[in-house]
Amino acid sequence: MSDSRGRWSDLDRPPLGAAALRSALIRPGGPWTRLRVVEVTGSTNADLAAAAQAGDAAPGEILIAEEQTSGRGRLGRGWSAPPRSGLFFSVLLEPDVPTERLPWLPLLAGVAVASALSRTAGVDTALKWPNDVLVTVDGKERKLGGILAERTPSGAVVLGMGLNVSLRADELPVPAAGSLLLAGAPVRDRDPLLRAVLRALGAWYTGWVAAGGDPETGGDPAVGGLRDAYVAGCATLGRQVRAELPGGEDVRGEAIALDGDGRLVIADADGVRHPLGAADIVHLRAT
Repeated sequence: MSDSRGRWSDLDRPPLGAAALRSALIRPGGPWTRLRVVEVTGSTNADLAAAAQAGDAAPGEILIAEEQTSGRGRLGRGWSAPPRSGLFFSVLLEPDVPTERLPWLPLLAGVAVASALSRTAGVDTALKWPNDVLVTVDGKERKLGGILAERTPSGAVVLGMGLNVSLRADELPVPAAGSLLLAGAPVRDRDPLLRAVLRALGAWYTGWVAAGGDPETGGDPAVGGLRDAYVAGCATLGRQVRAELPGGEDVRGEAIALDGDGRLVIADADGVRHPLGAADIVHLRAT
């Protein structure tokens, strides 16, 4: 009979401390209202959306999984990682902002994550539009994690994140993936990393909502506006890229700007500008 405890017994991957996380993050009047940690689930986004639909979750709830077996990325892609090897969580939000400004929410999350990890883990990070967090491993850009925002039938938003912390090279799901371990981060303790990410997300979200979702003035009061912060940390801008569109077509050119709606503007070889609200972006090497 196999010992099922083996998959949870890696001493380099201790469990998260749920009680300590609650004590650090749940405050009266703060953005976070409830925090739960589960050992394993299919998808924290799916679970939190279902709980919200059933009336069992309120805005500000955080659901964290030590392992996800059916995690989802953009365009329905699957995503998984070994138990306790990263930060896998979703938050339920109900932003009181105009609908047309909601596309800024995953960009806001990217700014919060990248800044928190740079500061706390001690490693340089960058953002690839629209929802990837990058680190450098052996001189190459690698995807550290991604962000997925989904609307619920009630109009709330479930914002999910998966961030690789201790994945070793032989555990990477694809060669283009990375982790804090492989990037040489001196700090890889998941508890302070998660606290830092959620505190940064709460600060950016609170400031953005207070400004009515305005990306120019809304953001972290200690840092500045959301749009400027995203532009400053975005590795896509100024690069030659290929944008793979949902319909199967693609656009090639230079990523020259982020417009007021959070769309990436690409100038093709003829100088025609293409503002894109949804696309998979491939960073092309300089020729």
